[in-house]
Amino acid sequence: MRKMEFKMERQGLLEIGQKVTITEGVLPSNYYYTIDPSLAMSANIPFRERLQAKEGIVKDIIENERGFYVTVEFEED
Repeated sequence: MRKMEFKMERQGLLEIGQKVTITEGVLPSNYYYTIDPSLAMSANIPFRERLQAKEGIVKDIIENERGFYVTVEFEED
């Protein structure tokens, strides 16, 4: 299992337990991931830490002074 955090701009777009699909984006030296359809975005991830799974389950949603953060769990080897 692998957990990854995503930044969500507005409350109520996702729910705990929801199955989500991920789209991978490529930058010159990193990957980034978006929960479809553009609901939340990950930080930049180094090439060596590339996400293998394309689907995951929302495990937690936290609100703090910087916004909403969604934790998604993926099944990976």
